Amino acid sequence: MKETKKHTKHAALTKPIGGEFHRNEWAIIGAPCDVIDTLADDLNTLISPHLRVAYVDADHNSGRRRDGFDMLYKDKISYQQISLSEAPKQKQYRKFFLDQDLVLVNGNHFVGDKQIVLINEKKKESLSRKLDRLNDVRIILLEHSNQEIYDFLLPLINEENVRVFRVSETAKIAKALLEEWTSNIPPLYGLILSGGKSQRMGQDKGALKYYGKEQREYEADLIKRYVHRNFISCRKSQDELIETRYDKLYDSFDGLGPFGGILSAFRAHPNAAWLSLACDLPYLDESVIKQLIKGRNPKKHATCFYNPETDFPEPLITIWEPSAYPILLEFLSQGYSCPRKVLINSDIELLHMEDNIKMKNANSPDEMQEAISYLES
Repeated sequence: MKETKKHTKHAALTKPIGGEFHRNEWAIIGAPCDVIDTLADDLNTLISPHLRVAYVDADHNSGRRRDGFDMLYKDKISYQQISLSEAPKQKQYRKFFLDQDLVLVNGNHFVGDKQIVLINEKKKESLSRKLDRLNDVRIILLEHSNQEIYDFLLPLINEENVRVFRVSETAKIAKALLEEWTSNIPPLYGLILSGGKSQRMGQDKGALKYYGKEQREYEADLIKRYVHRNFISCRKSQDELIETRYDKLYDSFDGLGPFGGILSAFRAHPNAAWLSLACDLPYLDESVIKQLIKGRNPKKHATCFYNPETDFPEPLITIWEPSAYPILLEFLSQGYSCPRKVLINSDIELLHMEDNIKMKNANSPDEMQEAISYLES
């Protein structure tokens, strides 16, 4: 019998990890709201020196808004305020939390990706009715040390992964959350941007040989020991031009140059950070890669070098964190396809290169000859 393929309406995309609000999201559930609020405040005091923390809550006092606008933005001088007449639609919350490192959620009102469960008698019956929200319990909090975990929770707990504290041990809870964050720093993938048409050079820049091998291969070999996976970004038509021993990642955003290559990488692997290199960097050496990786700040959207010639961030040698993916898409939706413009307008870690010539690229025959002369001298 001939097998028939199941028809699917949509492309099979890898989804970013996390919940409705953030990739690092914790719901606190199992106690009255005032207890959860106090715990969230205490944790924020301890964690905020290290990470940017947001809190998602609901107000029991449903007073009427006075302004009458569907949306109101106010500069309150000491802080900023946005008021909405309606809640964002599902899958729209995350854009509000892009600049945060960790989001705490009042689990009495919202579902969170990971859960901190309090054993509190006042909410025992309520908790028993919300077991469908407990899909990844990581922390259990007891009111006192000899208190027992409810029987109905035991089947939902993985003893190897769950930690148990007293609710008063806020320093230990905060430390556990910080350790979770550190252990889940996105893996670093490599991306050699080689999909350009090299119009100014008149020949494929990635195929030029400054070090006895094609430049895209030289750069891929240069970073392979520092990344979990390594790809050469290219157009589908370039497939036969690149050695089969290199993994290739084809452009799925056509006509956007390096911007499209970076977006294509995130589309394929949205939960990785990407160390992206232009394929036309003849002065590049391992010291630059070491400095970039050492200076990586995963709390920022990207880590890159300052270019004193342009007085701007240099996008040719950059680590893009997963949080940069929606920002890149947002800029594209506004008609921008310049990686530098994204860096200028985002929260980034800016490094100063020890020898600035190493970030210089070669786009034309004259610049190619200049690089060859420099490397041979």
